[in-house]
Amino acid sequence: MLEILVYVVVGLITLLIPLTYFLHEKEKHDKASATLQKALDAGLDQPVSLHPVIDPNTCIGSGSCVSACPEKDVLGLIHNRGSLINPNRCIGHGMCQAACPVDAITLVFGTEKRGVDIPHLTGKFETNVKGVYIAGELGGMGLIYNAVTQGIQAAHNIAESLEKKGKKDVHDLLIIGAGPAGIGASLQAKRENLDFIVLDQYDLGGTILSYPRRKLVMTRPMELPGYGQIKIREVQKENLLELFQDVILKSDLKVHSGRKVEEVNRVNGHFVIKTGDEEFSAQRVLLSIGRRGTPKKLNVPGEELPKVAYKLLEPERFAGQRILVVGGGDSAIEAAVALCEVEGTTVHLSYRGERVYRCKEENLDQFQRMVDAGKLTTLLESNVIDINEEEVTLTQNGKEFKLPNDQVFIFAGGELPTRLLEQVGVEFTRKFGEA
Repeated sequence: MLEILVYVVVGLITLLIPLTYFLHEKEKHDKASATLQKALDAGLDQPVSLHPVIDPNTCIGSGSCVSACPEKDVLGLIHNRGSLINPNRCIGHGMCQAACPVDAITLVFGTEKRGVDIPHLTGKFETNVKGVYIAGELGGMGLIYNAVTQGIQAAHNIAESLEKKGKKDVHDLLIIGAGPAGIGASLQAKRENLDFIVLDQYDLGGTILSYPRRKLVMTRPMELPGYGQIKIREVQKENLLELFQDVILKSDLKVHSGRKVEEVNRVNGHFVIKTGDEEFSAQRVLLSIGRRGTPKKLNVPGEELPKVAYKLLEPERFAGQRILVVGGGDSAIEAAVALCEVEGTTVHLSYRGERVYRCKEENLDQFQRMVDAGKLTTLLESNVIDINEEEVTLTQNGKEFKLPNDQVFIFAGGELPTRLLEQVGVEFTRKFGEA
């Protein structure tokens, strides 16, 4: 009898182990599938940067890529194979590829549906135009660590390419853009004793300035030339800008802000860079500008007024004001929510679509909470047609109406710096899911 009982117990244990494993794998599969479906339903199934493609025939389902990704919920296991389940949240750091034990992951740009224009670059970050270099987001590397690293490497390569000092009033290097890549390049240029100058159409921070307040920015420990090691992995936008300000101050770097580059021409063996009424000359040019370039405008009367802005830095400055936010993407939603949290604000959101949905789930949740609490009024299927000092005129469902207003924030996306790049002569290739 005892012997039979032992066989029964052993049999149950033998059945229990695979059953437990099966249930555990099913739970992971169901969770990953649900996350992917949410992304599909929200229209967020297209990655915005460099991202992984996993070969299902090579993948062994170890889950190493899932564990390695610091963003969480970007990768998951479906049918025991690695899958990109939250494409829009992928920021392209490539840790998943490094962690895969069977080399089943390839990092690519673009997808079959949406191509991404990537500039032709040599291994030293030089474009097809000799003397013009690209580093950072414009080259497809938007992650802060990657952008800084590319800026450092590009500046080093530029220093090696210079055989002699330029003529009087001709700088060794002109850096366009004071974002992460531009700052990395500036620090390395200083270490290399280059005569360089940094221009930015806005101010220090580049693309980071367009991030909503308090948004966490993923980074990795990195070494900044002449400054030291930065060991943070997650940092708020404001803290990151403060860090860069400290780097600029302690490294004695100067950023010429408010200079939008309009032309880059080669003259007598060097480059002449035009910004409005100013001209700068340099032997080498490094483009460290963002892919979004200049914010898109609505092109309506009154858009030039001081009350109109395209980024939100300090929501508390607008306490007690009547505010209109224009747009339906993550930046618009996050800005609207941040403004709703400020004492005494009246916030309306105008969006041309019939519903707001192409946003991250957490943003939609916060957005809906503000709407339900009566702190945010949505004006769907509406368009701004005029802005003046006291009010904004909109149309909605064929009807025109006026909205009392003190401040307008426009988040309509950004325009690629196509005109400048074409003028310089930089060549691009549109990639559809290619390395």
